[in-house]
Amino acid sequence: MRLHSREQRQGAFEADPLRLGIGWTEEDLDKPWVLVESAGGDSHPCSSHLMERAQDVRDGVMEAGGAAARYYCTDICDGIAQGTPAMDFSLATREVIAWATEFHYRCGHFDGLVLLSGGDKAVPGHLLAAARLQAPTVFSPGGVMVDGPDSFTLERVGDLASRRQRGQVDDEEYQFLCSHACPSVGACSFYGTAGTMQMMVEALGMCLPGSALVPAPFKVARRAARRAGRHVLWLIEQGLTPDRILTPAAIENALIVHAASAGSTNALLHLAALARELGSDFDLEQVQRLNDQVPYIVNVRPSGEHTTGLLWYAGGPQRVMWELRDLLHLDAMTVTGKTVGQNLKEMQESGFFGRLPRYLSNYRLTVRELIRPLDDPLQPQGGIAILRGNIAPDGAVVKRSAVDRSVWRFTGCARVYDSQQAALEAIYARQIAPGDAVVIRYEGPRASGMPEQFYVTAAITSNPELASSVALITDGRFSGGTKGPCIGHVSPEAQVGGPLAAVENGDLLELDIEGQRLGLVGVNGQRLGPEECLRIIGERLERFRPPPPRYDAGLLGLFTRLASSANLGGSTVLSF
Repeated sequence: MRLHSREQRQGAFEADPLRLGIGWTEEDLDKPWVLVESAGGDSHPCSSHLMERAQDVRDGVMEAGGAAARYYCTDICDGIAQGTPAMDFSLATREVIAWATEFHYRCGHFDGLVLLSGGDKAVPGHLLAAARLQAPTVFSPGGVMVDGPDSFTLERVGDLASRRQRGQVDDEEYQFLCSHACPSVGACSFYGTAGTMQMMVEALGMCLPGSALVPAPFKVARRAARRAGRHVLWLIEQGLTPDRILTPAAIENALIVHAASAGSTNALLHLAALARELGSDFDLEQVQRLNDQVPYIVNVRPSGEHTTGLLWYAGGPQRVMWELRDLLHLDAMTVTGKTVGQNLKEMQESGFFGRLPRYLSNYRLTVRELIRPLDDPLQPQGGIAILRGNIAPDGAVVKRSAVDRSVWRFTGCARVYDSQQAALEAIYARQIAPGDAVVIRYEGPRASGMPEQFYVTAAITSNPELASSVALITDGRFSGGTKGPCIGHVSPEAQVGGPLAAVENGDLLELDIEGQRLGLVGVNGQRLGPEECLRIIGERLERFRPPPPRYDAGLLGLFTRLASSANLGGSTVLSF
């Protein structure tokens, strides 16, 4: 077997003694070298257990006859950063994790790698690295945490904090729920970006079937990690690399699963960046077409009722894919060396789909309460809608499954803010009224790194007067836990002269989710014709001067100079 490590050692004369210095034996030097790349660290529950999990992978590698080296680059926690300037770093860390994995692999002369991650930016960062390296690769997803009391989960803390600020929750109740919102390691137990991206890894065929969204404290998760360590040696022997797996068909499969599960809107950023890394097209029209064709069938929060931890009991991502099998590209290759269709058939014949739901009896639930059949969906269309119009010519994104149909059509008076903090202060000061359209701009990739606007959405949705009577429109992005008429990723962003920069207080903005439209339809409370609106936007943009860069040095100075538009993934891929 031809090994990259063996070839590189011929010129790297110090490699052998240095590997021996970390505890390898002379016999290890001639084995396939495996990078165990982990997002482990005491950064947050998504990652704090992955250092231990890396040992399980290492054991699997050694069992299968390989030599393993554990490297780490942990991710930040969006929840810890949320509501502070630190949130501006969030999306940029996806690039850092991809870069770290790239140089760890290239500089270590490895023959294959196992990627351990479970968080919002670590999973997509590792996906970008897998596409870039084109080396034998298998994922070991980090799993999800167990539920808190009364199924309380972390995304409800923002709502809880807003109600506490209004005097609707006392300090004792607030402290109790905060103390138990994260009762174990793993990704947050709602279907936010972390859970969505673990689902995407499985839909893309990059992890062993059934290993994503496992309850993280379960021993079966550790056994899955060990199995991934063994499997990477098979991938090296077979020469099976991501270019045969991460194909346009695989990305379309991921988009189909995303539509059916009403996944986080952030996944569209990450899949767009992945496609760009692979040199493939990623078209928001494709996203819309699939969401119009694929029913929404996965009943988990925030669009549905149940926590994500229960989804694995119902059969997990593979059961979702089984329900969608008539819509998927079943001939797409996976890391098993078998196709999606072959994997699904084996899962069905093995009894996997029949045995796991016995866990659901503990909760007096059935599979159909978590995963609906295609002929009896939660909604006839997928979770996402792509909106376009005179303030979003390159598109904007809304999770329509999390929006009450009463506000699918909405016309409101613009209340414009140049930062999320200014908008949040206005909401708390009761300056926002029913019927307003809150606009937050200069929060896109080139302006501030594209932070989430989660606390703004929580402040709105937790207020009964505003929850279904106010729309939020931004060139920033949202947490996977967001509910309500929240339109993000408005492209092009205001910082680069996108039309959102031309919106002024008092303008009439119209949202039509069913018609897939978003635009300025009047000024000073008066409706105008389409041509007149375009003329006004054009005149205002002629006078537009972008604000000075928020960051001119360091990581965000680099990211905000290089990042692509949100519709292209908000990434530095191919931007040099």
